[in-house]
Amino acid sequence: MAVTAIVGSSSRSMSREEKKVIFASSLGTVFEWYDFYLYGSLAAFIGATFFSQYPEATRNIFALLAFAAGFLVRPFGALVFGRIGDLVGRKYTFLVTILIMGLSTFLVGLLPGSASWGIAAPVILIALRMLQGLALGGEYGGAATYVAEHAPDDRRGYYTSWIQTTATLGLFLSLIVILAIQGVMSKEDFAAWGWRIPFLVSVALLGVSVWIRLSLNESPTFQRMKEEGKGSKAPLSEAFGQWKNARIALLALFGLTAGQAVVWYSGQFYALFFLQNVLKVDAQSVNVMIAIALALGTVFFVVFGWLSDKVGRKPIIMAGLALAIMTYFPLFKALTWAANPALATAQQNVRAKITAAPGDCRFQFNPTGTAKFTTSCDIATSFLTRNSVPYDVVIGEAGKAATVTIGETTIESFDAVAAGDQAKVKDAAFAKAVNVALQGAGYPLVRDAAKVADQKLDAFIAANPELKLDAAAIRGGEKTTVPVEQAIKDKLVTAEEAAGATEVSVFSIPGAGAFKMVADPAGVNWPMIIAILFVLIVYVTMVYGPIAAILVEMFPTRIRYTGMSLPYHIGNGWFGGLLPATVFAMSAAAGDIYYGLWYPIAIAAMSLIIGMIFVKDTLGTDLHAKD
Repeated sequence: MAVTAIVGSSSRSMSREEKKVIFASSLGTVFEWYDFYLYGSLAAFIGATFFSQYPEATRNIFALLAFAAGFLVRPFGALVFGRIGDLVGRKYTFLVTILIMGLSTFLVGLLPGSASWGIAAPVILIALRMLQGLALGGEYGGAATYVAEHAPDDRRGYYTSWIQTTATLGLFLSLIVILAIQGVMSKEDFAAWGWRIPFLVSVALLGVSVWIRLSLNESPTFQRMKEEGKGSKAPLSEAFGQWKNARIALLALFGLTAGQAVVWYSGQFYALFFLQNVLKVDAQSVNVMIAIALALGTVFFVVFGWLSDKVGRKPIIMAGLALAIMTYFPLFKALTWAANPALATAQQNVRAKITAAPGDCRFQFNPTGTAKFTTSCDIATSFLTRNSVPYDVVIGEAGKAATVTIGETTIESFDAVAAGDQAKVKDAAFAKAVNVALQGAGYPLVRDAAKVADQKLDAFIAANPELKLDAAAIRGGEKTTVPVEQAIKDKLVTAEEAAGATEVSVFSIPGAGAFKMVADPAGVNWPMIIAILFVLIVYVTMVYGPIAAILVEMFPTRIRYTGMSLPYHIGNGWFGGLLPATVFAMSAAAGDIYYGLWYPIAIAAMSLIIGMIFVKDTLGTDLHAKD
């Protein structure tokens, strides 16, 4: 690797053209990430629109599959557009990527749902989603390479750090737009059509980005290489078919981007998932907290990019990895106490026990959301994990269904395959029995109000003895009258139960409906949560701020776009993209909501070790001398 002294003893000011290059590249990439994140944030509404013919659980699986497709194809986009960028040029390639990304997103907002177009709607949706992933795979490498090749050697970390802010700013922008639209319309309208507005708004952002990018010139480094006839005729084979370059790509992946990716996903995405799905804080509050932390922390991308021009890229990235490794467990435990102290107290005092036959428990790794875990142990562990309940698994008698013990109460699970048509009934009974036991043990479970038809009231009271309801008192209280057709449609009664009636009396019984684990809003410590999220985001800025500069400087100009894009997108698309599924599976296997943190810690440790031993710092690299 050719490394020369930094050009000039003092930094010159940024020229107008350089400011324009950074602004255009960063703005376009912000919009691309905005487009990409919208799908993840609105997946539930998309699933209801495009997979409406399936049950809710199945449609959510398909929606997540379509989201995952965008991540999985990113490395292929890096190969396709990286090759074009090294052959044709940086400017026109990442102009094409933003056009593909922006138009795909806009079309999602216009695409009719499955109720209108049938199976064609989800097929087109997934095709558009894959186009988004391909475009994003080419966008980052193009923007980072383009900015780096315009930057002076002694300010490359600072210049490229503006590109590094774009993923966070894109997430921030998508959250703000969604929150703003949700704030001006009802939940029903947003679910029906309002979710499309953020997708449609992106066409204006696309127009601005394309207009600005069209006014830019080609990278001077690429132009010089082309004029000197040093361009590569086969960037892919040269970048990955020759050991000297393939070795650099492997070091970039395992010594830098894999660790960077898991720290990035943990600090921004898994923290959001953890607060919302594990600690049960309401989604709108979580979005606001994340947005505040991002607003406070984003400037540090530029701070650490600037600092990398002074002390080197590698020391800052390695320090970020080390801090994450040492502090993730205490930080996420502190997050639990700040967000849901009642849950934290219950977890500390009550631990469930699952007794299962040998071989009944499986590792629930499910990255695409399509695997089905049907054994009695898997049903029990999955349920407890989703409800953030710690547990131990002990080996029981062969051939017997797993049981869950909470305090003095033992509940028998069931095998979904053996249950056949009764699986839904058994699942509801199992869930209710476990929830009643958990509520009695101090877990912060609440029950919604239950709507019960008069014809079913006596059976409902008999099925819920823990509520100690009085039928006469309920019938003597308030009730609503519903036309029989509507009552049947709402599944309050069956046609047989309502035979001969024109109306149905319906009672609303508080605290008698479905269970849900909640974080009491009065107990949520907003300042502490935002402070912890801020720390996690600072780690993100440490590993991510200097990464573009070091990746660009590791590869020669002739294969730079191709060489840096693939390890970046494998690291972030696969190591990072698989983080939620891996963390859930590990937590389910161990019965511990924190155990899955070993995944980002292990990957970060791998990159720390490989990076410290084998990756050379690139500070001071003359990009022109690398050809």
